[in-house]
Amino acid sequence: MNLHHLLQKRCDDGRPVRVGLIGAGKFGSMFLAQACGMPGLHLLGVTDLDPRRAKAALETTGWTDERIGAKSLSEALTRQTTCITDDAMALIAADGLEVVIDATGHPAAGIAHARAAVRQGRHMVMVNVEADALAGPLLAAEAEAAGLVYSLAYGDQPALICEMVDWARAAGLGVVAAGKGTKYMPSFHASTPDTVWDHFGISPEQAATGGMNPQMFNSFDDGTKSAIEMAAVANATGLDPSPDGLAFPPCDVDELAQVLKPAAAGGTLHHSGQVEVVSSLRRNGQDVERDLRWGMYVVFEAPAGRSGDYTARCFSEYGLITDDSGRYSAMYKPYHLIGLELGISVLSAALRREPTGAPRGFRGDVAAVAKRDLSVGQNLDGEGGYAVWGKLMPATQSLAAGALPIGLAQNVGVTRPVAAGRVVTWDDVALDPATPALVARREMERRFAD
Repeated sequence: MNLHHLLQKRCDDGRPVRVGLIGAGKFGSMFLAQACGMPGLHLLGVTDLDPRRAKAALETTGWTDERIGAKSLSEALTRQTTCITDDAMALIAADGLEVVIDATGHPAAGIAHARAAVRQGRHMVMVNVEADALAGPLLAAEAEAAGLVYSLAYGDQPALICEMVDWARAAGLGVVAAGKGTKYMPSFHASTPDTVWDHFGISPEQAATGGMNPQMFNSFDDGTKSAIEMAAVANATGLDPSPDGLAFPPCDVDELAQVLKPAAAGGTLHHSGQVEVVSSLRRNGQDVERDLRWGMYVVFEAPAGRSGDYTARCFSEYGLITDDSGRYSAMYKPYHLIGLELGISVLSAALRREPTGAPRGFRGDVAAVAKRDLSVGQNLDGEGGYAVWGKLMPATQSLAAGALPIGLAQNVGVTRPVAAGRVVTWDDVALDPATPALVARREMERRFAD
């Protein structure tokens, strides 16, 4: 609870926390809006494949030409200004940089940037949860071995869920389930960039006017993003996915403790200690009242024995909503502020040397599943596209099935037919074994597979 105090001291000492941002999209822009007014934080550089987009993001979020006028990274360091560049590796290697933020959303790029950060002695805040789901345990282990921080991004739901899980465990409460909310119907798994706006309730014209990327938004719609985020939570907390993947049970905030407990105790979970996503839609299409569409939750239980009996009584005495037994209860946050909260991760890494969530094992994986019949010669178009969606699986199950990770299902050719609804395997596609992201993934599997 003293991050602001620590940052103020760095400011007073004339030693600002120097940060480099890779990716000037929505998440990055939200961080820029806050960083613009944070004394003690120096945005050394912003890099994007299109520097014009980076400049537009800075201008939109309040940065003046005087502050972003540096012609080089060395000039930005000496003048305490910001440099715009298209060279991410040069930014990572820049003198004085402490923390790298990857907000690209591209898994291969995120892996490359994280490994470069280790080589250059930089902390890494990985907004790019796609990269984390693909090889996060390896990236975190490499950073830790170098005495550096690899962190999930505060403000994004996985890090906030990790915080809630840590809170419950540190208070001596057994964590039964943790996750987030979303808008879900079973038919959404077949959604494509052509149908996504129907589910969001806006027209394609409105989406285009707002600069909304249909494939990116479709990854939220078809269940892929939920799977990726819950894989990150599973790997960071030790909670496990169900063997059947995410069930997306409809649930309002007052039902959390009743619905998200094991089936043996009258709930819907496969086991205690599970990641799960709840839906803001009933299966008949009606809205859930008091839904958790934008929020996160943790369900916990009183321990066994006399002390647990006392704890359960306290739940009731202090107004917690419980299940029918009175032993299960929940806490939740109804919203998350996405990039507006990202500074928490940056400062935690630089000032406390602590991540706001980081993978510690390989427990959850996201497999590519065919949305429709796939034919030989067809190219997979990745997360949120027309060909596949991402399904959460226990890592042991994914490895046994030879499942193709969704993070490697981009621009990959199909070599044998795959029926709709079937998990795509390594043997169904042609991959270059020398691809750096694939090399990192295989190394992660060797190091962390049970």
